[in-house]
Parts: sequence; structure tokens; C-alpha cells
Amino acid sequence: MRKIFALLCLATFIFTSCSNDDDTDFDTIANTFEVTGTFNTANNFRIEAVVPDNVNVLDSDVALVYVLDPEKSTAQVDVWEPLPRTFFFAPGEFAQFQFNFIFNEAQNIASIDIFLESDDLNALDADITDNQSFRIVVIPSTFAKNSKIDFSDFNTVKRELKLKF
Repeated sequence: MRKIFALLCLATFIFTSCSNDDDTDFDTIANTFEVTGTFNTANNFRIEAVVPDNVNVLDSDVALVYVLDPEKSTAQVDVWEPLPRTFFFAPGEFAQFQFNFIFNEAQNIASIDIFLESDDLNALDADITDNQSFRIVVIPSTFAKNSKIDFSDFNTVKRELKLKF
């Protein structure tokens, strides 16, 4: 009887300790949405992307923002580049998309302030300022902190977080 009990204990230990689900995260829920806008003097070269009501955001969450690259995208494939994204022109001239993640806990409102900086904002061509599309991904901070994902590659983020569009 002791041998059977010992074998059952050993078998239980072996089968419960061999679980291989440590690398799979089943409870991380990331949310994504898109916004398109034009940067000009009327909006102070800023776009405010308010997080939709159906996206639950906590103060500790992390936002990732990607801009659609029309030059690298094709009819079959969209290419998203992470912000900040910098463009260099003639010597010393530049433009850069950046963002701030804003969370107002009192009002329970989250937004992304996307802004364009440059040495001369009014001299920028329309292909930099007009109809820019941004994809925003909001992920729980524990996932972002503990993850080995390359967040600069949108397709990797999409695959790892199982995002659907």
C-alpha cells in the first residue's frame, strides 16, 4: 500500500510540475484603435486621440503609438512605424511625430496627445502634415514591463497580443 501511495504521489508531482503554459499569457487584454488627422496651425500641430469608452484603461497601462508609412505600405500590406518618428531634410532641418499618454483618473478619461515638432512647422510638406493615420495600442503595464516583445515592430506586437482589426 505504501508503494502505491508513493507511486501516486510521484506521478502527481511529475504531471503537475511539467506544465508548459508559462510562456503563454492568456489574461493580457490589449486594446487598439486608430485615428487619422491633419497637423496645422489651427490645432497647434496636435491631434488628441481620446481612448474610446469601450476600452478599459488604468493609470498604470502603457500606450504604444504607430504611424502608417505610406511609402513603405502596399495595397496588400500596411507598414506601421513606432513613434517617435523623425524625418530629416536639408542639413539641420527635421520633423518629428511624438506623443504623450494622458490619464485623468478623476474623470476616468484617457487620451493620446500626438504632436508634430519641427524647426519650421509651417514649411512642412502636406505628405508630412495631412491625413496621417495612427494606430494606438493600450496594454497592461505588467505585460509591457515583463515582456520580451520588440515593441518597435507592430506586427510582432499584433501577433503576441493576438490583436484583431
